[in-house]
Amino acid sequence: MKELKKIKIVVAGPFAAGKTQFINTVSEIKTVATERKTSGITEKNVKDYTTVAMDFGKIRIDDEHELYLFGTPGQSRFDFMWEILGEGALGIIVLVDSTDPKTFHEARKIINFFQSRFPVPVVVGANKQDLPNAWSPEDVKFALDISEEEGIPVIPLSAKDKEDVKKTLLTLLEIIRYSLEGS
Repeated sequence: MKELKKIKIVVAGPFAAGKTQFINTVSEIKTVATERKTSGITEKNVKDYTTVAMDFGKIRIDDEHELYLFGTPGQSRFDFMWEILGEGALGIIVLVDSTDPKTFHEARKIINFFQSRFPVPVVVGANKQDLPNAWSPEDVKFALDISEEEGIPVIPLSAKDKEDVKKTLLTLLEIIRYSLEGS
């Protein structure tokens, strides 16, 4: 039996961007989660639980490849986990809550963090596109100040929709394949 090639993808983003939901939607195993009750007043107003170390999910792509999804915590007080989880990653998905522009600055900081330490392809997922007040992917790209030179696509999605999540992952995998062929 042929050994599977493991592809590590990091799913990052600000607090409440939808990282855990993204992984839950597509993982073929029960997601390994490290969620705890939120402690901050502003966090409690948004959701009851938050990731404190990581989420982990897995998807078998084909007979040869398995995708390992590692979700990072969103709060900057857990940013030491970003460095740990980024090690060995072949690509990064940065999720953004398209309905919450006050988190865009934090999303840009997360993009900068990963780009400065891990020279791998990055895709931005403009999450919560199913909600009426969501910013368009074009507006999210502009707000995040993503230049054409960076080559970071912004993909519209709802982390609750399996097809949207798969489309986002496939976009990243195509960029990874292209970058590996080019090196």
